[in-house]
Amino acid sequence: MAMEEATLAGGCFWCTEAVYNDVVGVTHVESGYTGGETANPDYRSVCAGGTGHAEAVRLTYDSDVISYADLLDIFFHIHDPTQLNRQGNDIGTQYRSAIFPHSEEQEALAKEAIERAAEEWDDAVVTTIEPLEEWYKAEDYHQDYFEREGSRNPYCMAVVAPKLQKFRKSYQQRLKANA
Repeated sequence: MAMEEATLAGGCFWCTEAVYNDVVGVTHVESGYTGGETANPDYRSVCAGGTGHAEAVRLTYDSDVISYADLLDIFFHIHDPTQLNRQGNDIGTQYRSAIFPHSEEQEALAKEAIERAAEEWDDAVVTTIEPLEEWYKAEDYHQDYFEREGSRNPYCMAVVAPKLQKFRKSYQQRLKANA
């Protein structure tokens, strides 16, 4: 196994985490915060928009099973990379579309993925490539949130569930359940 990490921000981390928990080759998904100025941010301070952090996920994956490029293609399929500092009704820089490469190779692949995505979208892709900074794990109650709370949370039913359904329909060959 060739274990690597990827850090991505595409709106609410509950949405992104739920999708990548289903992806074959992804062994761990952690929700957290990165890309900001404040040390030790918490959910309330990040949601208030003053820390500069993005809600993000850190993936651990087996690159012998799934490539970083494939993870990025999924990323661009499960959120709208043309919305600046928002995803739907989630508004603010904490919901920005951003890639935080762990290496120069990942940075080059991120640039290529943005170019591929730009061909798929009518509007300009505003996803940024940002330097990987300190990672702050989100509070425990945010981890595996959709799996634990999704059926009881109206936001999850209205926002997360449709994204997950779209992913499962489009990427059946990438689902752990079908591996």
